[in-house]
Amino acid sequence: MRILSGITSSGECHIGNYFGAMSQHVALQDQGESIYFVADYHSMTSLRDAAERRRLVREVVLDYLACGLDPTSAILYRQSDLPEVCELTWILTSIAPMGLLERSHAYKDKVAQGIPVDHGLFAYPVLMAADILIYNSDVVPVGQDQKQHLEMTRDMAQRFNHLYGAEVFRLPEPRILEDVAVVPGVDGRKMSKSYDNTLRMFWPTKRLKKAVMNVITDSTPVDEPKDTSANVFQLWSLFATSEEKEEMFARARAGGLGYGDVKKDLLERMLEYFGPMREKREELARHPDDLEDILADGAKRARALGSPVVAAAREAAGLGPST
Repeated sequence: MRILSGITSSGECHIGNYFGAMSQHVALQDQGESIYFVADYHSMTSLRDAAERRRLVREVVLDYLACGLDPTSAILYRQSDLPEVCELTWILTSIAPMGLLERSHAYKDKVAQGIPVDHGLFAYPVLMAADILIYNSDVVPVGQDQKQHLEMTRDMAQRFNHLYGAEVFRLPEPRILEDVAVVPGVDGRKMSKSYDNTLRMFWPTKRLKKAVMNVITDSTPVDEPKDTSANVFQLWSLFATSEEKEEMFARARAGGLGYGDVKKDLLERMLEYFGPMREKREELARHPDDLEDILADGAKRARALGSPVVAAAREAAGLGPST
């Protein structure tokens, strides 16, 4: 089984990325041939600073390794180290129906918000399809909100295979991470780099403490019952056992529990949970050349898997001399 996924390097990873994707990626690395990439091509639709892009790629790689990804087992590479992805993107762009791309939720959301849309954002699903199809991936672990992208990828693969009469692309199956809750940000909305409402697991203690204590809560007095669906309780629950949650929620509903106490306990739990990962990350950061070696090796291994697929697509489409 070949597993493929990635994370866009448009900002520093946060606990929403960790619980929503990264921890699952680490868990899946021993269940098949796992390929994970840092999507710096994708970041170009929102980030226009070259030095910052390179810094963020390094940050994501450090985060993955600190969280337990083994680059000798899974393949970890930088997306732009495989320009073949861009060639395949164009091949797929030439057969991708406009109507299909216009139905993209991400595209429609940006239009509805009045955000200026460029071709990169409009064609984003095609690049994502190329990322997946270039390896003939079997399984793509995604959250429910990404399911449409997998459906669009399958549509493009089927259309290419039909138009050129060749079974070049395998149809990938989504592995929907149903048990992954949407992690709320400090303002109650979904935690997102674009909302600037994140809690980063590897922030210095002082900065993390400030962010945790700034989690927005209502003005319910300490002695009054609390709504346990509030974002501060949902964040705290990520680091608690079922028994601990039952006890805490009972205290909250009974009254007498202050939000400040919950925030302090949340901070302590975060520091304890991510403590070993933080130490590992700090050690890895002292050897930047090793990170580049890992990415170079990952790109080499990824190219060995992807090149035959691109060659088959070129042959089917009549690009270059016939083989």
